[in-house]
Amino acid sequence: MLRSPVTVTAETGVKNKDHGCWQWVYKRQLTRLRDNDNCREQCHKECDKLERGISLKTQELYAIVFASRYLDIFTDFISLYNTLMKLIFLGSSFLIVWYMRSHKIVRKSYDKAQDTFRHYFLLLPCLLLALLIHEKFTFKEVMWTFSLYLEAVAIVPQLVLLQRTRNIDNLTGQYVFLLGAYRALYILNWIYRYFTQPHYVHWIPWISGIIQTLLYADFFYYYFDSWKNNKKLQLPA
Repeated sequence: MLRSPVTVTAETGVKNKDHGCWQWVYKRQLTRLRDNDNCREQCHKECDKLERGISLKTQELYAIVFASRYLDIFTDFISLYNTLMKLIFLGSSFLIVWYMRSHKIVRKSYDKAQDTFRHYFLLLPCLLLALLIHEKFTFKEVMWTFSLYLEAVAIVPQLVLLQRTRNIDNLTGQYVFLLGAYRALYILNWIYRYFTQPHYVHWIPWISGIIQTLLYADFFYYYFDSWKNNKKLQLPA
């Protein structure tokens, strides 16, 4: 059996010679705790930066987009995957809005003073356009068309916020870039299906998707310029 070497003294009794080793372990643990605290602090700082650059107005518009688009979740069952994805879109959209509005920590990071675009003014024109231009005049079809029109302009409050703040954090820039890239990839999918599927023509999604992508054009230019020249992303005032 292995035993730790010890010494016996009249004053202290048994004293472990590995006392220096325990001190090293103790200091090591303290260092790790400090590193964890620094890591958490850095994560909080990065989250705060991202939160300050995100527009609550755009998140609210996206929540309305998905709520009006997925009304068929209560009436039509397509597949389990389809239903789950709709629930994820709806749940995550409204959860983000709740966090930015009500969470006691997250809401402190939201830059309300800069995010002042009157986004509700976008709702009525999109609804009127959906009532006038649609494929079928039914409630679900009109609301689905409304969601397409609204999604096309939902990014406007976010772009206005970035233009006001000018200095854009890397995470925020990548988030907005991916939003625009996802729609641009949709256009490639439409082109492919147009040439491979007979009678594949859907003008309403096509036109709204092209308008949405064009709204990102200015941002894309400055994003790629900053990436090419390895400099911080800035939008003109």
